[in-house]
Amino acid sequence: MRYTAEMVADRLEIEDLITDYAAIIDSGEVDRLDDIFTPDAEIDYSAMGGAKGAYPEVKEFLRKALKGFKNTQHLISNFEIKLDGDRATGKIMCFNPMEMETGERPAIPVFFIGLWYHDEYVKTPAGWRIAKRSETKSWTHNLPSFMTL
Repeated sequence: MRYTAEMVADRLEIEDLITDYAAIIDSGEVDRLDDIFTPDAEIDYSAMGGAKGAYPEVKEFLRKALKGFKNTQHLISNFEIKLDGDRATGKIMCFNPMEMETGERPAIPVFFIGLWYHDEYVKTPAGWRIAKRSETKSWTHNLPSFMTL
């Protein structure tokens, strides 16, 4: 496939959108997700034990859930982005170490999750946004005993 300058710009903007999402989640600045998702986005985090539903509901889930983690780090790569005019799809790999105080002794301070994001993007007047996101579990390591993913 031959990329036009516009396609390269679109792809770079989508990649920035994805990395901005990861930085926002890790900083806990949930209100900034309004610049990532469309207001009517469909989100399904259920494969990793999270919420499923419309963006406003999932945003509130994230606001509460992220408070339970001492630290998170969403490392993303393998951007498989397919452009189709003002729409696009993506499959993005995520390696996610997380630190949580579990109350267990000995403590399990860090666990690891591997997952794939499956996205649908739409180009809006404000730029590219995620209109649909779901996750596929790849693997987990060292999960606290109360978590079942």
